[in-house]
Amino acid sequence: MAHVGKGSESLLATTYWMDISNLAKIRERYFASRPVVSILLIDNYEDMIRSTNDKARSTIRSSVEDEITTWLQPSGGLLCRFDRDRYLCIFEEQYLTQFQQNRFSLLDAVHKVVSPNGVSATLSIGIGMDTGFGEMLEYASLAIEMALSRGGDQAVIKNRFNFEFYGGRAKETERHTKVKSRVMSNALNELMHSASTVFVMGHRFADLDAVGASIGICAIARHKGIPVYIVEEAGFYPGSVMRKKISALPEYEGRFISHQDAMLKLDSKSLLVVVDTNRPDQVIARDLLDSCTKVAVVDHHLRAADYISNAALNFHEPYASSASELVTEMIQYLIEPSDLLKTEAEALLAGIVLDTKNFTLRTGGRTFEAAAFLRRRGADTTEVKKLFQNNLEDTIAKYDVIRAAKMVHGDIAVSAVEAPVGRVIAAQAADELLNVAGADASFVLFPDGNTVILCGRSVGEVNVQYILEALGGGGNAAAAGAQVPNTTLQETLRRLLQAIDKYFES
Repeated sequence: MAHVGKGSESLLATTYWMDISNLAKIRERYFASRPVVSILLIDNYEDMIRSTNDKARSTIRSSVEDEITTWLQPSGGLLCRFDRDRYLCIFEEQYLTQFQQNRFSLLDAVHKVVSPNGVSATLSIGIGMDTGFGEMLEYASLAIEMALSRGGDQAVIKNRFNFEFYGGRAKETERHTKVKSRVMSNALNELMHSASTVFVMGHRFADLDAVGASIGICAIARHKGIPVYIVEEAGFYPGSVMRKKISALPEYEGRFISHQDAMLKLDSKSLLVVVDTNRPDQVIARDLLDSCTKVAVVDHHLRAADYISNAALNFHEPYASSASELVTEMIQYLIEPSDLLKTEAEALLAGIVLDTKNFTLRTGGRTFEAAAFLRRRGADTTEVKKLFQNNLEDTIAKYDVIRAAKMVHGDIAVSAVEAPVGRVIAAQAADELLNVAGADASFVLFPDGNTVILCGRSVGEVNVQYILEALGGGGNAAAAGAQVPNTTLQETLRRLLQAIDKYFES
């Protein structure tokens, strides 16, 4: 009985206490015993069995299966091989936590399996959970596709809400076959022939790779007589110098348009080709992407969780040096070499040169083959080099950024600049810091209004994409970037250093 005050009514409160210990235990047991479906894939099976006999192939599979069985044994899970390089695995959810805590030790364990030709096995794991069996299998398939698109050698968990990533710190390995390029070229050819208009769009603040790849797609559509337009953003962007050069050609008069004009020209049969990005929030015009019913994606960056998922064609190869390299391979299947203009060849070569840092990073045999093809088509390396020239003021600004750098973890150069600098200058400074003896990676960050811009570069084993992904960024193992809104430089620097520490602890 409680009296609120004189003359007021008395209030009586009653509480009921119930023992729900058993219910809580049943709930915990229920969640712990829920099934989890996973698909395990030997990433490089084709490379491992190349030039080997049947006995060696059987030995390779048996060795990998032994490692999988040892890893899975404590969980009492079911394991079944349903293809020569794929396994289906089902276990209880309570063991998934243990696997996560051990960072999926199986990924490192299978590296001990080496083929007679010296190739170490790598494995990708796709896990589906938190729903029924049919959807879990679908989630596991999406997860394994995500793992492969990020370079393989990692585990990806897909639930009803998002993706989780484990591993993936190794550098991508080049695929020697061009079968996928030929298949994707034919698919793009069919999409173009059924389209009334082709629009090409890259990422915001387009660099020479985005512009070069856009021009390459434009060359294909132009050769086939299909109306084609390149969507560009207003103002200056790093690829503006190439845009200005190619706009002088009569073939490119009126080809570059704003996204507002593109929306006016759009119809139900239009095709949108997105190049050099796979994230919908990074394209020049999100409304154009959402409005187009047919979308094709050509990209080489590691796939993020929020990738463009409704694409009719997705030519995504993280091994490639650049989007320009992928487009160059497609050009060789779709048009006659003589139909490629000299300036178009230079635009594509500039994109390759940019992302390989003059053929020093992420450069495979197919990169040189693409560059040789462009050189035969008249690409002038001297003209390409001129596209990368800076004025004296920008050159001084670049070395001011370098002067502010400090070494962390012994081999990582970090430069936090208080004053705004150009993004191109910051990227060039990050590249230049890799010339410092002992530097395996570099990061440059600077404020841009209420946003902090980060550039990451690597020349060693450090995966800068893995680090910057913790700050909402993306890219690939050798080059990545991020934009952190509504924050300060010092706060972003603190988060970056934490991400670097976590990278080396894992």
